[in-house]
Amino acid sequence: MSLAQDIRRGEVTIRHLSKSYKLNGSHLQVLKDINLHIRSGESLAIVGASGSGKTTLLRVLAGLEESDTGEVLVDGKAIRGVGAERAVIFQEPRLLPWLDVLGNVAFGLETRGLTRELARARARHYVKLVGLQQFEAAYPRQLSGGMAQRVGIARALAVQPEILLLDEPLGALDAMTKIGMQQELARIWRDEDVTTILVTHDLEEALSRRPDSDPAAGEGSRAAPDRYRSAAPARPQRTGIRPPSRGAAQPVRAALKAAAPGHPDYSV
Repeated sequence: MSLAQDIRRGEVTIRHLSKSYKLNGSHLQVLKDINLHIRSGESLAIVGASGSGKTTLLRVLAGLEESDTGEVLVDGKAIRGVGAERAVIFQEPRLLPWLDVLGNVAFGLETRGLTRELARARARHYVKLVGLQQFEAAYPRQLSGGMAQRVGIARALAVQPEILLLDEPLGALDAMTKIGMQQELARIWRDEDVTTILVTHDLEEALSRRPDSDPAAGEGSRAAPDRYRSAAPARPQRTGIRPPSRGAAQPVRAALKAAAPGHPDYSV
């Protein structure tokens, strides 16, 4: 059996990845020598303080930005730009205001060449998956924040990606809606068996998803995230959402405070 056959769909490998920007004439190192392996079907949270390079890392994984050095492999092949095997869910769903819920979910499928009938049939399946089947004909202006984010999730899932990249998708939601959406994402991960990678600065959100959270440590992520990686079973247990205990975040918070002393996100 070849190496390519051994690798399961949705497996991600990051090798010696670095990224910097020019800011006011100076050189700002955002990511430095990141090495990380993400198993097929794993649900992983990458935690870091604001400005630590989390979103930059996610954008590189999505193919929206290029790294300075290093590479990202999906299923053993180096990525070159965006790809159909990856989908991104942003903090804001960015729905098309002139299309209803079903139209928003079907839009990307039609642009990929599916007939209108097939696109809408698949879109209807994912609208139902996120529990909005009664709102297919509703327009974005008629939806709550949580409902709009569900449409964004359905739209991303409808293209049937191997990897779902989440850039703090619950950050703009109120506390009660956020809890419901955490449960929804856990159920979708269980039902769809898709690799999910979440970046967040919210320790409780990360810990409520999985016990295996990788702190993207320090200003500019000067330490590779997998330096703090917890041991994990071969296939993560699918136990749904459990509120983390009061002390569950303390070891992760301590690691982040040590890597970024004085940072306001983790000062308490």
